[in-house]
Amino acid sequence: MVLTSDKAWPYSWEEDESTRDCYVNCEVERVWQIAKGGLTEWFNSLPGAYFKPKRRLLIGTPGIGKSMAAGSYLIYQLLHYDAEQLPMVAYVIGSQSFLFDKITKTVSVYMDDPRIEDVVNIFSLRGMKGYIIHYLAEPDDAPSDDLPPRGWGMVLVSPPFERNYKEWMKRRDATEMVMNCPGESDVKAMCVWMRRHQPVREQAEYWQVVKGQMDEVGPIPRYIFDGRKYNNWVQRCHKTVDEATSSVLLQYSGLGRGGSWDCTKVLYWLARVVRVRGRDSSCEFFSNLPVSAHLGNKTLFKSAKLMQQRDFNFLISGLKDYLISENFGRCTVFAFLNGSFVSAIERRPRELRPSPQRRSHRCALKEHSDKSFTRKEVLPPPERLSNPVAMDHWVLYEPKVQNFPLVDAFFFVKSNPMTLVGLRMAAAGGHHTTASTVRQFAECLAAYFNGWEESSRQLSWEVIYVQQADSTPMNDWRRCDVDNSDDVSKKEDQKIAAFWRRRYASTKCQYHPGTPQEALRIEE
Repeated sequence: MVLTSDKAWPYSWEEDESTRDCYVNCEVERVWQIAKGGLTEWFNSLPGAYFKPKRRLLIGTPGIGKSMAAGSYLIYQLLHYDAEQLPMVAYVIGSQSFLFDKITKTVSVYMDDPRIEDVVNIFSLRGMKGYIIHYLAEPDDAPSDDLPPRGWGMVLVSPPFERNYKEWMKRRDATEMVMNCPGESDVKAMCVWMRRHQPVREQAEYWQVVKGQMDEVGPIPRYIFDGRKYNNWVQRCHKTVDEATSSVLLQYSGLGRGGSWDCTKVLYWLARVVRVRGRDSSCEFFSNLPVSAHLGNKTLFKSAKLMQQRDFNFLISGLKDYLISENFGRCTVFAFLNGSFVSAIERRPRELRPSPQRRSHRCALKEHSDKSFTRKEVLPPPERLSNPVAMDHWVLYEPKVQNFPLVDAFFFVKSNPMTLVGLRMAAAGGHHTTASTVRQFAECLAAYFNGWEESSRQLSWEVIYVQQADSTPMNDWRRCDVDNSDDVSKKEDQKIAAFWRRRYASTKCQYHPGTPQEALRIEE
């Protein structure tokens, strides 16, 4: 829904910016419905009985109070609420305060003297009811100890800087509510509205520009609809990751968890707030997730390079659900460093067999459930490796090579014969592999590891294909096709294809995040 005002909605009090359109998605509407429920309960209380209006804290990614319309929409709805029941509405942001008197249909602006808390307290003493929207725009903002006065409701809108609101919540017994960022469909609808008078082709071009910017910095309207702000912000985000030191990287452990941003300033550039339900559906809290897959990938690769292994494992333990559910592509392999993730995969793998007659193969993860990964190794392009290294068991090898053949990562299992297990982030309906791809993979491993030629002769191969839960299940065994027309190479490729059919096994799993009983469910 779009609310249009000829006099414009205030967008930024400090920069004197405004916009005619206020965009209302389901997240913005949800905030109002929660506030409205409290008002209904308040005004339906027994006559003469004292009822303390609800105090609420609205937490979200910076931008929710203005550019994401939450504050504007609350003002709109409160001003249209029954004036006899709710005659006064106040809006506080920074050093400026606005008091709307719905009976006299006037608005008063207050700066320092008199203070807004003194003014609303006078109305409270007169028995007038009201509601306050208090926006904490910056770190170290804090609401007055005198707000709200008796008989007034209040919503405090803040980014997740706990020092802004912790004491106020404790004193006022406030309830926390969390607002998600707009989704891609929300942003696309906004683009359609903004360019509704333009030809369809120009609308499509504009959407591609906005989507590209959203893929970089996340669904934050403040930046994706303003080219100048976007350029400044994306440079700052990349600089935050590029210049991060080992000590700064420890702040990244706040990703995947619900910690305050007070001591983790990097989250201001790299994270977004996501609502999480508690076991009791009546309560909710927030979690910090990467603001975009692009910055998330960059953050994880930087962390893998500089973090101590235990610190990196801790980071992954918080992000393991998100890595697959948000389609992080090759970064999903990081989730395999988490013990609980691997334990979940071990439970019920489904084997993909070339024919029912072939003897069943037991997944290596299940066969060796008592083992866990010792570390992760990033492999450079083969031509940059000065000398081959020794093959280690239960080390997660992740090639830092564009278009690396066959798999996204792999590890070796000590068994008889030794097993190579590849990890592949797969899409449904993907192509079968080819003999030339297998040959390229083998050539890369020969460059990486000492004694590959001898070790590979008796090697057993297994590939685990990982899919998102909402993708079409991959149910067919991935055969190896001969794709080379050269007679000599063709014979060689035929041998590879025969080896693939004889010595290759595969399993597949689909990820179902958010399941209470188990984080991971294997498709059966």
